[in-house]
Amino acid sequence: MAGETVEFQSNGTAAQGYLSLPAGGGKAPGVIVIQEWWGLVSHIKDVTDRFATEGFVALAPDLYHGRQTKSPDEAGKLMMALKIDEAERDMRGAINYLLAHERVAGEQVGSVGFCMGGALSLYAATKNELVGACVVFYGGHPKVTYDLENLRAPVLGLFAERDDFATPEAARVLQAKIESLGKEMELHVYKDADHAFFNNDRPEVYDAEAAEDAWRRTTQFLREHLSQKK
Repeated sequence: MAGETVEFQSNGTAAQGYLSLPAGGGKAPGVIVIQEWWGLVSHIKDVTDRFATEGFVALAPDLYHGRQTKSPDEAGKLMMALKIDEAERDMRGAINYLLAHERVAGEQVGSVGFCMGGALSLYAATKNELVGACVVFYGGHPKVTYDLENLRAPVLGLFAERDDFATPEAARVLQAKIESLGKEMELHVYKDADHAFFNNDRPEVYDAEAAEDAWRRTTQFLREHLSQKK
């Protein structure tokens, strides 16, 4: 299954993203897929296609607007240069595009993000009531502050025991804050897994068993919560 590049309105201009549709012609839940600090690379496009295979209409907005890298140093610079308010508007534009798409069912979408994108997935859920389910894969960003009072969507957090960037301790603190506000966060910490354990383009950290379990939990979580939205 191959997706396509699409344009949508954001920040007063046209932004781009990678859209992948499920087989058949029926309606399906929508999901935005939010990139790691590398950019909208082939791995994120592949994940977007995988969501389509699972029966979702999936769109990965290009938050770096065409820039990507394989260098950790350059990725760190791109991440820190990202303007969070503009990224939120790009995600909002992607969500609006999905909800207007003829193949998308329901009035809310899911958000799923990885590393930097994990933090932005939760950030989008605190800023946009059109996010009906939020998945965070080992999310972290030093410039992102969550307005958890405004969080409406349930959250699924997927973290790694050996992660020194998005640490299990930080994930548990986040869960406690969310639950103290009467909101919902389900947390799973994968034993002996490293940061970015889901990225099968990085064999030095990829953990097939953890990735398979996390994928199962993610698709189940999205189906459960988005199917409840009217």
